[in-house]
Amino acid sequence: MEKEFESLKQLFQQEFAKMVAVISKQFGLEHIEMAEDIVSDTFLTASETWGMKGIPPNPNAWLYSVAKQKTLYHFRRHKIYEQKVMPEIKAQQSPHEEETDIINFSQQNIRDSQLQMLFAICTPAIASEAQIGLALRILCGFGIDEIAEAFLTNKETINKRLFRAKEKLREGNVTLVPIDDTLSDQELSNRLDTVLHIIYLLFSEGYYSQTENTILRKDLCVEAMRLGALLTEYDRTNQPKTNALLALMSFHSSRFNARISDNDTMVLYDQQDTSLWDMALINQGIHFLNNAANGNEVSSYHLEAGIAYWHCIKEDSTVKWENILQLYDQLLLINYSPAVALNRLFALYKAKGRDIALHEAANLPSTDSHFYHLLMGELYIKHNDKKALSHYQKAYTLAKTQTEKQGIQEKINQLL
Repeated sequence: MEKEFESLKQLFQQEFAKMVAVISKQFGLEHIEMAEDIVSDTFLTASETWGMKGIPPNPNAWLYSVAKQKTLYHFRRHKIYEQKVMPEIKAQQSPHEEETDIINFSQQNIRDSQLQMLFAICTPAIASEAQIGLALRILCGFGIDEIAEAFLTNKETINKRLFRAKEKLREGNVTLVPIDDTLSDQELSNRLDTVLHIIYLLFSEGYYSQTENTILRKDLCVEAMRLGALLTEYDRTNQPKTNALLALMSFHSSRFNARISDNDTMVLYDQQDTSLWDMALINQGIHFLNNAANGNEVSSYHLEAGIAYWHCIKEDSTVKWENILQLYDQLLLINYSPAVALNRLFALYKAKGRDIALHEAANLPSTDSHFYHLLMGELYIKHNDKKALSHYQKAYTLAKTQTEKQGIQEKINQLL
């Protein structure tokens, strides 16, 4: 039973968003909530059936088949099938085509549906935070808890945002159309910025999970890279900033195996086994970074990709850290955040030494981020162990997951 549950959970993460996108494309975004209900009901049926009979030989095909039947039932019951679909069937369907064939779960249609859904959700009619929240929910399979964590708010606020966003889709009669057909270059570029930000958030949650008792959620990172790669398959979205984001994700992904210890705690960069780095992904990142060099725009993704590239250089040299420091200086000018400032401080420590870093750290505002106290603990080790211990203890208190706390406790134990 446990095996069936884990398999179903994994399938839900992989297929929920795809199935919702296809159904919404067929029947319209005004029915997006009904599409969510249908897919959720499909997985409930799978849970009950597979629990008794075991996992079928082709679980994806089983889910698609059941989803088709449930979709036809739901939309017939609400008279939507006859009003919206039957005219299209009469015009296009061959005499030998099955009714369920109108709901097309081919890989090509799934791909097209998800891309069109991304750009439809990013309509200016919806506020930016609601756009991102809706896309994370509908296209990336994020739970409400995860979205609330990403926006540093509560579930009630997120539910209200999602409800209002779906209302805007209905009121604005937003439709799923091929991106080559209707969007101007400027409108597409604006929406692409939001799409890329959604993918960036998805990868970030996977790369350092804030909502699960695990440091790394590879499934979310893989999904983010899949969506990013999808954008490169269309000329209008295969832009330098798209390639820069893919380069960034590739470089970070190359160090997955080195970031986690045997007991599932995070391994700091300085302590990673570089032989575990994936050279194929590093070379892939270099490929996308070269593609990103076209054009005149330098986005935050370009700078972060450059920083990630230098982190994939195994030699720990002053030149390496000075390059990273310069890139952080540029990044702070166009996209300041406390997290970027902290990362720059670490680069300053590596490039210029502990004393200069501690002097500059005094100018940073103290925060309730456990990352801040982790870094301060690192800077004070062997310089003032009492202060280092105090910062590590504060970091332990602020850490949100048990996995994080376990790693911090090990540092505390070394100082006691």
